[in-house]
Amino acid sequence: MSAQVSTSPARGFKIRTLTGVQVLSTGAFVPEQVVTNRDLQEQVGCDPEWIVQRSGIQTRRIARPEQTTGWMALQAARQCLERSSVAPEEIDLLLLATFTPDKRLPATACMLQDRLGLNCPALDLQAACAGFMYALVTAAQFIKAGTARNVLVAAGDCITRFVDPHDPKTFPLFGDAAAAVLVGPGDQEQGFLAYTLGSDGSGGELIDQPMGGSLCPPTVEAIQEGKHFMRMDGRAVFKWAVRLLNDSILEVLQAAGVAKEEVDHLVLHQANVRILDAAVESLGFDRSRLVLNLDRYGNTSAASIPLALDELVTSGRVQRGQKLLMSGFGAGLVWGTALFSW
Repeated sequence: MSAQVSTSPARGFKIRTLTGVQVLSTGAFVPEQVVTNRDLQEQVGCDPEWIVQRSGIQTRRIARPEQTTGWMALQAARQCLERSSVAPEEIDLLLLATFTPDKRLPATACMLQDRLGLNCPALDLQAACAGFMYALVTAAQFIKAGTARNVLVAAGDCITRFVDPHDPKTFPLFGDAAAAVLVGPGDQEQGFLAYTLGSDGSGGELIDQPMGGSLCPPTVEAIQEGKHFMRMDGRAVFKWAVRLLNDSILEVLQAAGVAKEEVDHLVLHQANVRILDAAVESLGFDRSRLVLNLDRYGNTSAASIPLALDELVTSGRVQRGQKLLMSGFGAGLVWGTALFSW
């Protein structure tokens, strides 16, 4: 399977431009419970330093039983709205990027819409760790089309509930979190200078959760076999992600006519520090421009990019006119890479 997965430029990335939009505000939530590598040594028998060497992760946050994906997204969305000058009644669309909804039915976004007191359509968007990038582009398209003025994009995953807690190779990599951004009209110099969204279903089995859909409905036997947990071929995913980052970033920069020296911040999916370092070194970026938080939070799936954006905004490190290179990638296989002018 992994040998057939290819994302080289020879296949071609469809590059698009979508300006005239901006991020108006951000918000984030991470659970209070901190789980260290030392804690996991007692739980799954992992050597703490081995986890750091393999992934760069020191700690991660794990949600309490009552803290669901929807609940975390609610906290992030409320903070995002409180920081903006937009009233709840002015929100025209709510998008929630997640692959760990509170329920299979109804959409968690609908429950979030009700709890926020919004009067707008709401839907879940599932593109795994690239979910935020898909949702951000979708929000921008609604705004550009004139069918929405203010779109609230939330992203979050309670991923630790879907990873085998006794799997020493997978469980230490993930953490729970949610984040949100409010998107609205901007100047023509703002928004996506170039972006690409893509998928390669031939690699679908590299990261999957066998049970829960119509192919394998929940059964006692399937649960006993552990099919309700996420599975990942870490080695194959690593190779694919490094190649995908390198190829898609090069094509996006070339399409935008922007040199790597002009990029102010690298906001990449926080999957593994070795993936990020390999991409930065291969592309020749200054590592100081790479935003890192996975050492504290682990891989938070759809929340990782907006969580990093929130840190940039609240710390005052991102300024109007700066260029942010963002890329999300994950199960599907799917990806979204963009050069965004703040």
